[in-house]
Formats: sequence, C-alpha cells, structure tokens
Amino acid sequence: MNPRYDFSGKVAFITGGGSGIGREAALAFARNGASVAVVGRTRDELDETVQIIGQDGGRGLAVTCDVANGDEVKAAVGRTVEAFGRLDFGFNNAGIEQPVAPLHEVTEEDWDRLLDVNLRGVFLCMKHEAPQMMKQGGGVIVNTGSGASVMGIKGQAAYCASKFGLIGLTKAAALDYAGANIRVNAICPGYVDTPMMDRFTGGTPEGRQNVIDNVPAARPASPQEIAANVLWLCSDGGAYIVGHALVIDGGQTI
Repeated sequence: MNPRYDFSGKVAFITGGGSGIGREAALAFARNGASVAVVGRTRDELDETVQIIGQDGGRGLAVTCDVANGDEVKAAVGRTVEAFGRLDFGFNNAGIEQPVAPLHEVTEEDWDRLLDVNLRGVFLCMKHEAPQMMKQGGGVIVNTGSGASVMGIKGQAAYCASKFGLIGLTKAAALDYAGANIRVNAICPGYVDTPMMDRFTGGTPEGRQNVIDNVPAARPASPQEIAANVLWLCSDGGAYIVGHALVIDGGQTI
C-alpha cells in the first residue's frame, strides 16, 4: 500500500499525464488532496485522466500542450495558476522513445525530435515553473530521466543523449534554485509496464521476456510504483534531497 500524504491546498502540474507514469502520478496526487493540471498532447487521454480524478472526488484540469513549444508551455503553466491559484509541484514527465538503431542510422529528424521533447521540453517546463514557485516561496520539481540516464544502451544513442542531458540539467537547476526553497530532482525508471514499453518491445511476449531477462528483479515496475517515488520526493520526507537522480530499476544498473 502506498503511503498517504496531505497535499491539501497544493497544486501539481504533470506533463505526459494522459497515460503511463504521468497518469498514475496525476491520480496519486489527486488522491492525496492536490489539484492537478494534466498536461499533454492527446486530448482524449487527458480528459480520461481528469474524469477519473473527478470520479474519485478530486480536482483536475486537462491542458493540451506541446512541451517543445515555449509559448505553449508558458500558457499551460499560466492556465494552471489561473485555475488553481498556485503551483507547488512540477512533474516534468513527458518523453518519447527512440526506434532501436545504431547511431549512424539515426536520422537528424529523430535526433531533433528526441532532444526537443526529452530535454528541451524539461528545460521549458522548469523555465516557466520556477518563477511561479519563487513568487510563492518554494516548490518541488521532479524530472523523468531513465535507466538510460546512467548507462549506455546499444541502439539508443539519441535517447541516451537526451536522458543523460536531463540529469545535468536537473543538477544545475537544483543549484540555481535550492536557495529559493525549490527542490529539483529526477527519477530514473528502468523498464515500466506502460504503453511505451509495449512499443519498445514490439508488443510481443517474446520481446517483453527479452527485456525482463535483463532485470534482476525479474519483472518491470508498475507505473504506480514509480508514481509513489515521485510523491515521496515531493513530500516532507524528501525535504533534504536536492539535485538527486533516483534510480528505480529493479537492480538493472547495479
């Protein structure tokens, strides 16, 4: 059972909130009393997440946004503050995967797309989250990295570059804002049972087993398990954690 927190009166801004880790984090924040802006590109998925939040008695807001577009990110943060009055938690989770290919076969378009979403998107979110948090006297930001943030993976040069870069960005931002009572950290999930994993494994039992065979825990994480760590980092229990990349991978990168 996941621990309970009192986030009453708090507001969370979650990108990639329409499915997977982002959806489970949105639901968990709402269950613990926070109002939640569910941010992403696919309106139907966002609306579904918000509907579930409402059915459980929570407050949610669907906000369509391309995180690689600075004007859209600024507007999304502004809409969140307009609706809920503040911004306490930023979970910058939106990300995309790379088709498996050696570096010389990665197209410039794929490179740009991965860096735009996985790295530029996090930069833009923090750029617009941090000023609002400074006005309020503090907040917490959690960025979604990957096992590919801490080790190289064959056939994933562009993805690794985006996720290694995210950790450097997180650590530098943590130093920029620690004195303003804004804690910035990252999570680095391994394989998680989400639609992204289905795409990565080809959606076959064989592909799934090939992935699981590389995990000492012999299973993928559930998105709920990853979300639980995000909430802990945002809670008072994580109050002295600054600039950390929390690896959650069932022992894969030991």
